[in-house]
Amino acid sequence: MKTFFVQIKCELGKTYDVADQLVHRSIASEIYSTAGHFDLIAKFHVNDSVEIGQFIAENVQSLNNIRDTETIVAYRAFS
Repeated sequence: MKTFFVQIKCELGKTYDVADQLVHRSIASEIYSTAGHFDLIAKFHVNDSVEIGQFIAENVQSLNNIRDTETIVAYRAFS
């Protein structure tokens, strides 16, 4: 299982619309609004066979009103 986060910069005034699109696709395990350079951060888990770049292009960057994304790949969870 691969875990990664995608920070999303939205068109002005469209953050909630983008978040709603992600919620309706049921592909992110968690979605948060954030302050700073990005408007949202979403956490994803995919099977090891899934190519992360293609997954993001097809499922995140293809959404309406997204200006930019930045991906953070997680290697290990500490608890």
